[in-house]
Amino acid sequence: MKNSTVLTKLVIFGVGLIGGSFALALRSAGLVRHIVGIGRSQQNLQYALMHGIIDEIGVDLTAALRNADLVLLAMPVGQTAHVMTQIATHLQANTIITDAGSTKLEIIAIARHHLTMQNRHHFVPGHPIAGTEKSGAHAAQKNLYTGKHVILTPLPETSTDATEKVRQLWQACGAQIAIMSAEQHDQILAATSHLPHILAFTMMNHLRHTNSDLAHLLQFSGSGLRDFTRIAGSSPEMWRDICLTNREILLQQIDKYMYELKLLRESLENNDGNALEQFFSKAQHARKDWLKSNH
Repeated sequence: MKNSTVLTKLVIFGVGLIGGSFALALRSAGLVRHIVGIGRSQQNLQYALMHGIIDEIGVDLTAALRNADLVLLAMPVGQTAHVMTQIATHLQANTIITDAGSTKLEIIAIARHHLTMQNRHHFVPGHPIAGTEKSGAHAAQKNLYTGKHVILTPLPETSTDATEKVRQLWQACGAQIAIMSAEQHDQILAATSHLPHILAFTMMNHLRHTNSDLAHLLQFSGSGLRDFTRIAGSSPEMWRDICLTNREILLQQIDKYMYELKLLRESLENNDGNALEQFFSKAQHARKDWLKSNH
């Protein structure tokens, strides 16, 4: 990229909710001239092309990556090694590479293995915390990132110029940018995103195993269950990959959660109303403090 943040050519691997929304937001801001989309589903890419999310479906990697200012890797994190292997020999020296994966340590390890030092100078790992349970290009929306957080975890060798340009682009999408280490990112997201998603999936499986007539059971559920399990509608492939790429940290979070559940079970088993009330009260205050700090 030249001095301006305007992209002459943007290449997106994975034109779904995240990649497609990035494209629409930059297009709306007037910061991109030509967008190339690459992905596994031709049907999804055709939709993106027909609805103006992308300008071209990339078929040949050499041609797609030629003169690319920025490459966004927005496919499921489990595909990262495969995609980086494919693009490594086609990347130009000054092309900036960033990603949108929910885990960072594993992706950085893959980048160090597959990318040259020159390309790593222009690699800016990132994670927009703005997903929904929907997926695919049809879910893309230009305002998805407005007011949302985007975390960047640059490598020690990442140039400050590349980091700044990626920061400016996400900012133009309406996002609030934070920069931290990959380790800190993965710890935070394991607790605040990965574990809650696992719990939502687990609750639905628990209900499925509890009653043979799940539809009848759910007919009498309230909005609380619907809200709690909404994220269980997310992509199973995506969450399989996230769990595996943040495995060690996530196992620690599961153990800590099981300890809290054990305390709750003991209070209930002992018919200890005071302990139960304290347990719920501490959680209630923690949530109130959280909501107050966000206003």
